[in-house]
Amino acid sequence: MSDISDTFWHILDEYRTSLEGFERAEKLREHCLPGEATDVSGSASGSGTGTESCNIMAAIEAQFEAIFASLSRMESPSLSYNSRSTWDNIRYQDRTGLKMREDASNTVLKFDAPQSINRFALTLKVMSIIYKLVQSNTYSTKRDIFYQDTQMFGSQTVLDDIVDNISCMLKVPRWSLHVLATSKGCIAGDLQYTDTDGNFVDCSVTAGVLVPNRVEGIENLHSNAKFVLIVEKDATFQKLLDDDVCSKLAPCIVITGKGFPDLNTRLMVRKLWDTFHPPIMALVDADPHVPVL
Repeated sequence: MSDISDTFWHILDEYRTSLEGFERAEKLREHCLPGEATDVSGSASGSGTGTESCNIMAAIEAQFEAIFASLSRMESPSLSYNSRSTWDNIRYQDRTGLKMREDASNTVLKFDAPQSINRFALTLKVMSIIYKLVQSNTYSTKRDIFYQDTQMFGSQTVLDDIVDNISCMLKVPRWSLHVLATSKGCIAGDLQYTDTDGNFVDCSVTAGVLVPNRVEGIENLHSNAKFVLIVEKDATFQKLLDDDVCSKLAPCIVITGKGFPDLNTRLMVRKLWDTFHPPIMALVDADPHVPVL
């Protein structure tokens, strides 16, 4: 067991060294090619700054002004956004992953089209809710918005799709709209932080804790973890905790998205990387779709 443990930590140290080399290469790239540099950590943080909020409100106002202008000309108004239903609109970048193409085709919702008028009206309704949230610097979950008028939305899936479409329409990350998804992920191990309500959270408790709904708002992160382990299945995650893996491989952090990870879990992993730059490993099954996760 001792030999296995020594081998594990030796491989981990080599992995950490390679990551540090990658980080130095990235900093050199940003220095030499500033035009191609992207503030990934800033875009992922969704800081909700005054400038960002003003830009989002201005973008929503522009959409409504365009509708009013069309009506004043006795024309039928419409809304358009990049279509998310085709892979032809997506391209892959090494630094940022999947991105929408600049010349992506659009989906158009027309007020005078029977097949889209309902979606047109619902989109305006959700945009007005988002505007109020951004203006007051408050947040709401998609579930809370759905229960404001379940009959109007029909199903949670309809609302989820509209929120994603508005994100494409305004060209901002979904978390910048102040609309949150209820977290389903869990995290355990050597990690402490202060959540958005000012509460101190210690993830070293036996059963772990839920990933916070507002990952971008957590502060004062502290960890001495030597690595982060992403576990695909919740059952495997719970089994590892029952076997006290966080103590046996301490210090470490173990996190699961309980299958296909939700946005908050993905943001949490990114937050850990941006803050601590630990080696990150994954424990998954042999499903061919796992690389997509």
